[in-house]
Amino acid sequence: MYDEQQRPDNGPLAGFTVGVTAARRADELSALLQRRGASVVHAPALRIVPLADDSELLAATKELLDQAPDVVVATTAIGFRGWVEAADGWGLGEDLLGRLRGVELLARGPKVKGAIRAQGLTEEWSPSSESMAEVLDRLLEEGVEGRRIAIQLHGEPLPGFVESLRAAGAEVVGVPVYRWLPPEDLGPVDRLLDAAVTRGLDALTFTSAPAAASLLTRAEDRGLLPELLDALGHDVLPACVGPVTALPLQARGIDTVQPERFRLGPLVQLLCQELPARARALPIAGHRVEIRGHAVMVDGTLRPVPPAGMSLLRALSRRPGWVVARAELLRALPGAGRDEHAVETAMARLRTALGAPKLIQTVVKRGYRLALDPVADSKYADV
Repeated sequence: MYDEQQRPDNGPLAGFTVGVTAARRADELSALLQRRGASVVHAPALRIVPLADDSELLAATKELLDQAPDVVVATTAIGFRGWVEAADGWGLGEDLLGRLRGVELLARGPKVKGAIRAQGLTEEWSPSSESMAEVLDRLLEEGVEGRRIAIQLHGEPLPGFVESLRAAGAEVVGVPVYRWLPPEDLGPVDRLLDAAVTRGLDALTFTSAPAAASLLTRAEDRGLLPELLDALGHDVLPACVGPVTALPLQARGIDTVQPERFRLGPLVQLLCQELPARARALPIAGHRVEIRGHAVMVDGTLRPVPPAGMSLLRALSRRPGWVVARAELLRALPGAGRDEHAVETAMARLRTALGAPKLIQTVVKRGYRLALDPVADSKYADV
């Protein structure tokens, strides 16, 4: 779904298009991006099984009530709250809270601590890093041999976590509080994938590892995985809310950017730094021209440009100040065919969109060039 409401034209993300794969809190993330000027393409890459409908959670809850664990690890606030709410719906809420009061309760981070305390419980410990690796280190240092440890899972197995505990002699009970499944309607995801592989996105955001894994799986099912990986490796910035979220992408050799604090706000701030830094700025005909994803900043003013015009402008900017032949520009136009008149039409529209016709010069019988300022000619002479 394309969503272009309330986009300021002077925000740090003005002119950029950002993909959002989140199922939860997508509206919040989209609003944060739009307030900073971005166009947003949202397609939930997965859906969540309603808790009360999940027989696996009911079975795990009954197992813990029948045989008490020594340790319970809570990994997400929404998952912990949902577990208690689901237990209430089954008439087991008080029994579950009573059981949790008598165990060593560990919380992965501050949001989980808040959810635990909201139920009248108190966590015994929480890592400052919000890292499951630190939780694992603490458990192994304490010694887990012969101990029964329950772990609230958050949609997918925790890589190496359960295996390490079992190898050290623990009995591990997984509590599948919610499960991720592919979206029922694959149309939006497919449109998001198409936008990514055609470079219609400047960045793609991920807020959970299951969403990243689901998008990669769908790309593979459609035969688009090599194209998606190429786009993410070169032109479309993959931005993850944290290191766990990035694991499925890293497993495919994709480097990601992540904020220092694993929250939506810092993720958006990171994009506000990264995307403008990747945009190309040129001194042309006495103007500062910054080429962004689907628009151009001319002296700080956002100028939306049609896709054909952006294709021409990118072709001209690869060698600033050099003449680019009409035939080469024709090849840069998507679906233009063989008629070079298409270049003239698209060029006229581009000049109108830029609001400064002298930015692009016509070189008679040869083609077109960016009117690069003389002081910049030497800098770009060998580009």
